[in-house]
Amino acid sequence: MDHQQLCDIVLELLPQVRFSGILNSRGDLAIEQHRDSSAPLLSPDEVKMSVHYTFQRWTSIQNLAHKIGNEKTNITEFDKVTLISLLLPDNNLLLISSEPGANYMEIISKVKQIIPEE
Repeated sequence: MDHQQLCDIVLELLPQVRFSGILNSRGDLAIEQHRDSSAPLLSPDEVKMSVHYTFQRWTSIQNLAHKIGNEKTNITEFDKVTLISLLLPDNNLLLISSEPGANYMEIISKVKQIIPEE
């Protein structure tokens, strides 16, 4: 399954999923998919900033990976959105945002069922 197809499927998993995207190992948002019916919370420049912060956090924690293993999932809850990142087998990050109060464990469980293992 390619990244575009994965993002399309993730966006359709549950109506609470607002966004799916792929953050590559260089810190670039390679793919981004938005649900048509959701009004974006962030401007394009603010999205870039958010992606930069996500990449910075992810690369920073890699300093401990030799001791604790690779980060597999990260969940950050805000008042207006929940951000989820999952490490893909190709070492890219799958980024997901959902409505606040969405069952993020259900989202993660469903996504893990469709992520192909290498």
